[in-house]
Amino acid sequence: MKMWSPLRTPFGAVFQNEVLLNSRRVAPYSLLVFFGSNAALWSIAGAAVHYGWATNSDFFIARNFGGFAFGILGLPLFAALIMADPVIRDFHLGIDPLIFSKPISRAQYLLGKFFGSFFVLVCCQAGFALTMMLLQVFHTARMVVLPFRVFPYFKHFFMLVVVSYLLFAAVYFTVGTLTRNAKIVYGLGVAYYPLYIAWQLLVLKNLPPGWRTMLDPFLMSSEKQQPWGQSPDWVDRIDVSYSSEMIANRALVILAAAACLVILYLRFSIAGRNKGVESFSTLKLSAGGQTYSYSPSVAAIGAEVPGLPIIAGQEESANIELPSVATASGGVCANLRKLSAALSVEFRLLRVERSLVVIMPLAVFLSILEVAFFKVVPTVSYSAAYATNTAQALSLFLLGLTVFYTGEAMHRDREVRIEPLLWATPVANSVLLLSKFLAMILLMLSLIVLVGFAAIVVQALRGNTAIEISPYLITYSVILVPSLVLVAGLSLTLNVILRDKYLTYAVSIGTSALLLYLYSQGHNHWLYNPLLYHLWKEIDVASVGHHLLLQRLYWMSVAGACLTLAHLCHARRSERRLTFGVRRQRRRFGL
Repeated sequence: MKMWSPLRTPFGAVFQNEVLLNSRRVAPYSLLVFFGSNAALWSIAGAAVHYGWATNSDFFIARNFGGFAFGILGLPLFAALIMADPVIRDFHLGIDPLIFSKPISRAQYLLGKFFGSFFVLVCCQAGFALTMMLLQVFHTARMVVLPFRVFPYFKHFFMLVVVSYLLFAAVYFTVGTLTRNAKIVYGLGVAYYPLYIAWQLLVLKNLPPGWRTMLDPFLMSSEKQQPWGQSPDWVDRIDVSYSSEMIANRALVILAAAACLVILYLRFSIAGRNKGVESFSTLKLSAGGQTYSYSPSVAAIGAEVPGLPIIAGQEESANIELPSVATASGGVCANLRKLSAALSVEFRLLRVERSLVVIMPLAVFLSILEVAFFKVVPTVSYSAAYATNTAQALSLFLLGLTVFYTGEAMHRDREVRIEPLLWATPVANSVLLLSKFLAMILLMLSLIVLVGFAAIVVQALRGNTAIEISPYLITYSVILVPSLVLVAGLSLTLNVILRDKYLTYAVSIGTSALLLYLYSQGHNHWLYNPLLYHLWKEIDVASVGHHLLLQRLYWMSVAGACLTLAHLCHARRSERRLTFGVRRQRRRFGL
């Protein structure tokens, strides 16, 4: 008698297949290492060691999981990375007709895809919790450790991380599946931070404490015991429990995730699945009225072939001199024309991106949100204050959008399987790489121009005159443009070297989160701070000094070095190297 197993059902088969597909990718393993290393860093050299708290106390465990869920390490972006394209992948590969030819329902397919991807996401997040748990045994001399415990880790990890990201995963999965565009999901991941902060400041701040707790998806607004000024023994005895409002909050989050999946089930459709079978038709073929043949015995070109007309003058000479033909593919002018053509192709591809219709207006709105709804206090002038505020808000969008769109542009040709055809064209590697690099630069420059124009309009509407154009030009050109060039160059180089889109995203997001953590701790020297985070103010841009220009010139040279490295490491061989290889083979065989 065979025992029933959930893996033998269609849902289980889809779930298992999705887990196996994710296990073959590099991104989940890199996330495990990244989350585990940060858990070790937070425990070994974090607040617990500084204040003398126990690293496995209930308060410190909940504190770490709360910060982890909030997204200090970029967890919302990593969730978008895993949950964006489980269904999109099947449709892009063209295997959806094969899948739906099996006895599987829409609900089984969607739930299997969702829970398979969410299981992988939770396993990656569990690397953070397991590392903290293991540090109870393998700890340093500076760490204070209570008796070994397991349940607090499981309780807070489930309540603060798993339940919170069930809603995130449902939203990302629903949007990605319905739009069939992963970039829109990535845009939602980038927009999470300003949207959540705006939700806290504009909505939750004005509500009673109970409603703030129930409507906060991360429970950051709940009233907690603060340890500041208390002894370490008092902090270690804190028992973090969940009130009825917190439990109601978790129930609302689960219901909201279920509602997203229900909407997805109702709106999801498979093109052509319900079409009827077309009736067969008989193809009638008829023989041709004439037959042409070629006789190899005819030696002269001018000889008459039966059935073919003789061209005038053809009988006079059998030898016709052909003009000499040479390809004009070298030189600066020819390469510039090729670069212009490749750049126009990149822009045509970007023009059909539906995600830009959503992300660009959202980025503009969130970048001017503070100057539009809050009081602006100028230090030098109103124009300088508006330019400084919008530049600081826009830098995060430029970082995220440049990384994601560069990765999509670099791997688009390989995903649609036209990379061999593209490499067969007589263009240099520099043309292929610079076209994508310049396309990203021009796209992000258009975003900067839109934000600057919107900031000027807001400044005029609020009556903060006089309006000056020079502070906007100086701020954006000195602060944002060099940062944009560097991020685009680094992202291009990482995509060339790693040759995996998701691994590049994981490395980029992990590096950015680590740098932001170091900057928040005061380690923000300009030598490793390309965005000049917390290193410039309104007055610095108003009177640009030589030191600021030298710093930006330094990062522009780093961007140039990255482009050179990408050109040298590109997998496609250049025409010169191919010609040298052919000559070497001829010499080897004595030809």
